[in-house]
Amino acid sequence: MRIPLLTLSLLTTTMALAQNPAFKGTYPETDFKTDKTTDTYFGTTVKDPLRWLEDDRSAKTMDWVKRQNAATQAYLNQIPFRNAWRDRLTQLINFERYSAPFKEGEWTYFYKNDGLQAQSVLYRQKGSGTPEIFLDPNTFSKDGTTSLSGVTFSKDGSRCAYMISEGGSDWGKAFVLDAKTKKRIGTPLENLKFSSLSWKGNDGFYYSTYDKPQGSQLTAKTDQHKLYWHTISELQSKDALIYGDDDQQKRRYVGGGVTEDENFLVISAANATYGNELYLRNLSMSRAPLVTIATGFDHEQEVIHSEKGMLYLLTNRNAPNRKLVKVDASNPVPENWQTVIPEGKAPLSVTTVGGKFFAQYLNAAISEVYRYDLSGKNEGRIELPGTGTASGFSGKWGDTETYYVFTNYIQPATIYRYDIASGKSTLYKKSNVKFDPAGYESTQVFYTSKDGTKVPMIITSKKGIARNSENPTMLYGYGGFNVSLSPSFSTSIVSFLEQGGVYAVANLRGGGEYGDAWHNAGTKLNKQNVFDDFIAAAEYLISEKVTKKEKLAISGGSNGGLLVGAAMTQRPDLFGVAFPAVGVLDMLRYHTFTAGAGWAYDYGTSNDSKEMFQYLYQYSPVHNVRKGTCYPATMVFTGDHDDRVVPAHSFKFAAELQQAQSCSKPTLIRIETNAGHGAGKSTAQQVAEQADKWAFMWWNMGLKYQQK
Repeated sequence: MRIPLLTLSLLTTTMALAQNPAFKGTYPETDFKTDKTTDTYFGTTVKDPLRWLEDDRSAKTMDWVKRQNAATQAYLNQIPFRNAWRDRLTQLINFERYSAPFKEGEWTYFYKNDGLQAQSVLYRQKGSGTPEIFLDPNTFSKDGTTSLSGVTFSKDGSRCAYMISEGGSDWGKAFVLDAKTKKRIGTPLENLKFSSLSWKGNDGFYYSTYDKPQGSQLTAKTDQHKLYWHTISELQSKDALIYGDDDQQKRRYVGGGVTEDENFLVISAANATYGNELYLRNLSMSRAPLVTIATGFDHEQEVIHSEKGMLYLLTNRNAPNRKLVKVDASNPVPENWQTVIPEGKAPLSVTTVGGKFFAQYLNAAISEVYRYDLSGKNEGRIELPGTGTASGFSGKWGDTETYYVFTNYIQPATIYRYDIASGKSTLYKKSNVKFDPAGYESTQVFYTSKDGTKVPMIITSKKGIARNSENPTMLYGYGGFNVSLSPSFSTSIVSFLEQGGVYAVANLRGGGEYGDAWHNAGTKLNKQNVFDDFIAAAEYLISEKVTKKEKLAISGGSNGGLLVGAAMTQRPDLFGVAFPAVGVLDMLRYHTFTAGAGWAYDYGTSNDSKEMFQYLYQYSPVHNVRKGTCYPATMVFTGDHDDRVVPAHSFKFAAELQQAQSCSKPTLIRIETNAGHGAGKSTAQQVAEQADKWAFMWWNMGLKYQQK
């Protein structure tokens, strides 16, 4: 299927097309000779001549980064329409953007960005009064690269704890405010990572972190998460360790949350990104012991509500698409769970607000929402404003209203107010983006993968585009970690669509679009299914004459970066341009950095077994770059502060490509400074990165840019 863009009634002028997009000269030198490191896996010796690039603190690595960025910028500087694309992106994103509001105490809070502010600002207002600034992250740093990464209020709204991230790092700091006066209380908390902040009363809150690692904070392993209690009048050094104090409780991911009624502390503990244990502490009792809800890592479960001694949990235990159950908190083991909302044909998530459960189903990546009462009675389907993604339907149990955001690839994010009593939705805030969706369309198709599996894909473009194989097309995918790619609006994509581009998103196996079975079909020894699905999507677009290989680009980030790296090394002939971003690209060593070993549920590790090693080795992008191959024009993206998927993955892959490339197509790397895995980037950073991506793609497809 295809989808066009709106035909804008603006005069257009054609910018000059450069003479030659080829990379000229030589790439910055990379030392492949000095480092003699080898690793042996089940009798197979693997050389790693680029091990030195894993040392992010060495002068040699920093010099390599500097030279690579200089080469990339020199190449990008020759593109005559690079600045024009950046200007257009700046125009498109320069509109007031709001979040859905939420209530804390007597205030209603919301995020707002005036248009080009580096970070969105947290405002609040009473009733219909004049909004005031509560927290402005733009004052946190001079360059706008320090972001607000989390905000949590005490139950009565009088205290606020917030976290910041500097340069996109997963390591953060936490501060406490008196919400009424907006003045800080106590001293900041340092070195928090993968943490929520959960209040009990107004005196303190629970948080999670790791011991500060020895050596590089960017790459060092962090595999023992700990849950602490912080009293705001005390120093962090006095904080009480709640969970994770010995080998028996050693878990890679630990989180603690207090139920809304403040009767219970719920602790989730896991060693991987799938499967968790669950524990409970009765906070109404002094020195109450931890009670086990569920152990082992074969299932997932979370407490979403507590009511009169009953716990309500969302789980996939005996329900791959998930179900809602309830159990008496005095004996909460799985044998006592009673079904409230049964498993359906589509994956289920549940939110709570206004004394109701809102069941949100994902039907082939499209949202459906139903309302249930406490007993599990279905009170009907929520009428959404179209086909796309609805998010929200959350708040306090006693609220009388809630808000949700609806969007799709051609529908800008629009906020709706939902009245609990009447069950009616009303428009709350419409997007002010200067875009008319009338000239565009999104269509969902189902194509056949290598093994016969039907895979959904949504294609967006201007209406009525010709199927002449000439449309520049971007194919995007992820395919992992039970993550579902649902339709969402992006001004960056608009800038591409209005130039005549086609944007295709494939919902690959490994994601969560069809529940656990779909996820597991793309994990460990099934991971090749993900790459096959992606390659089949590309072949579908070509066979349907949407595009041709010379005008087909592929893009993905993180696990999607692995996807792009694997696809372009397995089928370098199939794509014209490739953008692997912050990718997991060295599959033999990913688990040795930070919390990477937690991804083993999806990937397996090279030391699991000979079979697993061989499987990883045969698709690991870093290890499957072959000399004498003509690879697509490639720009690898990473951030120098990425402490989730460390930049060494991208460094190694880019260096291997540059050494192996047999044709004049460029293989470059763009290394963002003061940026991490993606979250928290300033508006200026986002605009510059997207402009470089689209300009690089257009340039290497030999296309002309139409000035708007």
